[in-house]
Amino acid sequence: MSSNWSEKLSPWLMTLGGFLLWELICRVGRIPAYVLPSPSVIVATFGEFRQALLVNSLQTLWTTLVGFGIAVGFGLLLGLIIGWSKTIYNGLYPVMIGFNCVPKVAVMPILVLWFGIGAVPAILTAFLISFFPIVVNVATGLATLEPELEDVLRALGARKRDIMFKVGIPRALPYFFGSLKVAITLAFVGSVVSETVAANVGIGHMMLTAQANFEVPLVFAGLWALAAEGIGMYAAFAWLERRFTGWAFRRDAAMV
Repeated sequence: MSSNWSEKLSPWLMTLGGFLLWELICRVGRIPAYVLPSPSVIVATFGEFRQALLVNSLQTLWTTLVGFGIAVGFGLLLGLIIGWSKTIYNGLYPVMIGFNCVPKVAVMPILVLWFGIGAVPAILTAFLISFFPIVVNVATGLATLEPELEDVLRALGARKRDIMFKVGIPRALPYFFGSLKVAITLAFVGSVVSETVAANVGIGHMMLTAQANFEVPLVFAGLWALAAEGIGMYAAFAWLERRFTGWAFRRDAAMV
């Protein structure tokens, strides 16, 4: 039991210890707030700019979730198509890698040209930067189905479609849910990067404005808000992963 509690409390204790060390360094070193604000100053900034932080955080969360939702649907569909056929897998995989290697910052001017300044470029950037891990993991989960297992199923009379839906897709679920945890963090990156270039609201735009006004504590407050949203969404998908694919993970052999 003690070991279980230590595992649950360790993230909170490590985070608290990091903040205390940060506070100590700022106070002992007398570091100015415009260089590195202490956690206490950032907390006070949250209280001072709570309305602006709330509005911009909700905007970033909304654009991120919309872009991420599109990425999940498109990535899952494309991953199933690529994983269905080895020919399609070999044909499209190099194209996917090439597309993913293109910096999404370089694509944003095109998105602004097509859709103007606003939420749409942020949504599309979140989508473009987050769908690739979903496609790769779903396709990998299907394409790595053991040949021996497939041969046995075919010998028992199973068709390719039966193998796909009754064995392949359930087997790919751990890959899929694992990719969601990676993709949601990338979606936040895409939204914020786009907001610094092509938006009038959002955490990225707020941080850029605060930087121009030398309000460094507000910049760090925006970073904290963004980190909190990212951790929350990651934890939500980790819970979904345990809920739907708990069978794929080995339980502890002994409980202390």
